[in-house]
Amino acid sequence: MAETAQPGVRQVVQVAAAAVAVVLGAAVLTSLLPEPAQRFIFHTPVTIAALIAGTAFVLWRVATRRPPEP
Repeated sequence: MAETAQPGVRQVVQVAAAAVAVVLGAAVLTSLLPEPAQRFIFHTPVTIAALIAGTAFVLWRVATRRPPEP
């Protein structure tokens, strides 16, 4: 059973590509913002707040997930 739960190389590459696409998309969207908005994003802890919120969401999902039925 443990062997079927392990991700393969294809899945790992897909997740890595998705992560790179998200970061590149965020960079492009940020570059399209007006200068005052860019200054706000770069000079305030917006990224840290987003990382904390994302981490809290993932931990909440993991903590509330029910185990599979036998």
